[in-house]
Amino acid sequence: GIELMLNSVNVNLAAFWRYGDVTNIAGQVFAIIVFAVAAAEVSVGLALVISVYRRRNTVIADEIDLMKW
Repeated sequence: GIELMLNSVNVNLAAFWRYGDVTNIAGQVFAIIVFAVAAAEVSVGLALVISVYRRRNTVIADEIDLMKW
């Protein structure tokens, strides 16, 4: 869900950049920052999945009971 929201922000930033003054590249700079945040979010999520898999040898949600104890 967060990825879709970040991508919609990028579309809006590009559209507003194109609509306004084309020499001002602030919209493009903000879009690049949003891409960097999205990449960091994906890397954290992947690290969590890999950590759970290494600990439990599964990624099936029903078999992961880390919070029960």
